[in-house]
Parts: sequence; structure tokens; C-alpha cells
Amino acid sequence: MAKKANHKFSAEELGKSSDSEQKNFYFGNKNFQLMLIGLGMIFLGFVLMLGADANTTPDGKFDPNYWNEGIFSFRRIRLAPLLVIGGFVLQVISILKRNK
Repeated sequence: MAKKANHKFSAEELGKSSDSEQKNFYFGNKNFQLMLIGLGMIFLGFVLMLGADANTTPDGKFDPNYWNEGIFSFRRIRLAPLLVIGGFVLQVISILKRNK
């Protein structure tokens, strides 16, 4: 008859980690900082896109015969989308950056 192996393991000790083990989390502080900066850039970009509608007069009324050229400003067409895209790129970089 084969001798039964006597191991000193129990169900209580199975889930416990020893003191020598170190739990590593993939994201570090730098990753979270980059993510917050990216979220701030995205939010700022969308805020910069806000403004009056194309057919809104300066006093705030809708007039189909009025055309507001402010919708083609540098802030709305160039700066804001650039900030949003930069924020999304920074989000991807912060996720893929390895914690050292």
C-alpha cells in the first residue's frame, strides 16, 4: 500500500500570502497622474467647444436669417479638438506605461 503524503496545508492558509510576497499593482502613481491630466485635457477641450449656436444672435435669440461667424473661431475649430485628441492619447499612454 502506498504511503499517504502528509502535507501541512489547510484551506485557511491557502488564500493567505506570505510576508515575503509583495503584491504589485499594475498602475502606479505616475499612471494615475497622467490619467487625471488626460481627463482634464479632454474636459477643457469640450468646454472650449461650447458657445453660441450658428443661428443665435448676440442677444441670445434664434434667428434663421442671422449667421454667427464665431462658430469658425480658432478656439472651436483648432484648439479644442487638439486638446481632446491629446487627452485621449495621454489616456492611452498612461494605461500602457509600465510601472517600474
